[in-house]
Amino acid sequence: MCGEILKILYLRDRESDEASRIERCLDAIRKTEEFQRMGRMGEAEHFFEEELPHRLIIAVELDEYGTNTGLDSFIRELRGCEETKSLSGAVCGMIIDGRGDLYTKDVARKLALALSNAGAILPGKPLVEATGSLRNFDIIARNMNTDNMGAYIKSCTDLVRKVVAFDIEEYIINMPQILAIHASSRRTSNSLALWGKVASYLEGRAEIKEVQIRNGKIWDCRGCKFEQCLHHGESDTCFYGGQMVEEVYPALLKSDIIVFICPNYNDSVSADIMAVINRLTALFRTNDFSRKRVYAIVVSGYSGGDLVAQQILGALNMNKNFMLPGGFSLLATANNPGSIEKVKDIDYLAEEFADRIMLEER
Repeated sequence: MCGEILKILYLRDRESDEASRIERCLDAIRKTEEFQRMGRMGEAEHFFEEELPHRLIIAVELDEYGTNTGLDSFIRELRGCEETKSLSGAVCGMIIDGRGDLYTKDVARKLALALSNAGAILPGKPLVEATGSLRNFDIIARNMNTDNMGAYIKSCTDLVRKVVAFDIEEYIINMPQILAIHASSRRTSNSLALWGKVASYLEGRAEIKEVQIRNGKIWDCRGCKFEQCLHHGESDTCFYGGQMVEEVYPALLKSDIIVFICPNYNDSVSADIMAVINRLTALFRTNDFSRKRVYAIVVSGYSGGDLVAQQILGALNMNKNFMLPGGFSLLATANNPGSIEKVKDIDYLAEEFADRIMLEER
């Protein structure tokens, strides 16, 4: 059971008397929110031995190589909680501070997947990342009329407020609208067969609309200028039009839940699915997706389903503001057509996933 207190797990790069950038952010947060701080690695190792928090911020400093041994241990503990869902109901945010200009997002996606698999909820845009140069805050700082460090501090305080204010009850809906998107053939696709099992357990509990996108029907984003993309978004359209505007946009705006059904293509989503994600930008510019939940069903022929799940959560939760629920992904390994039926306990896993989509805990 999770306690209501806000905890901030601060995993430092190294012990130092010098105040870090995260320390400055924590000082600013302390002026607005009361929290319990856990800092040294020894404390982090005992994290799961105590009453688990209902609100949690994980603040991580990366060294020049993009690593943090304390975080590695914490993720290991999280992965040990996948079956028990020990963080079920906990609402989490992440602050990742790097010394270089790489690896912050990569680390955040791994951490986010581990948190979700352990049952935790991540509100839309749950990440504040700071690269070594802070150049990733250039536009944000200009919009906030401050310098980059000021924008970093303000983003951290805003994230904490979001985590504290989050209420899962607002997402519990009778007969929610579900949009399922796939680019597969029903005759051969193990991913689509697995979705069929999940959908069967949702009958009578939700309204489901499936959209199939195949054979290049959806052109990828061409990278319009911001003003042009915004102009189209204000009319819920896009430069390219077509199936995306005629079918996907209206269904998405109506939906409460979106499920991406994704076979693993070279450790990535397919080109068709990627085009859908990219083309959501116009709609995102003028619509708030924070009240919509995203889920993923990923079947890999060999391995790498976690990489695809990270891609989905990075694009939809971290960038497009969809809420990421606990246990947002159902991952399986099946190669030959129909071999999904041989996966151990697959029907139970499908039923359990349907319950998670309905926000019903077993």
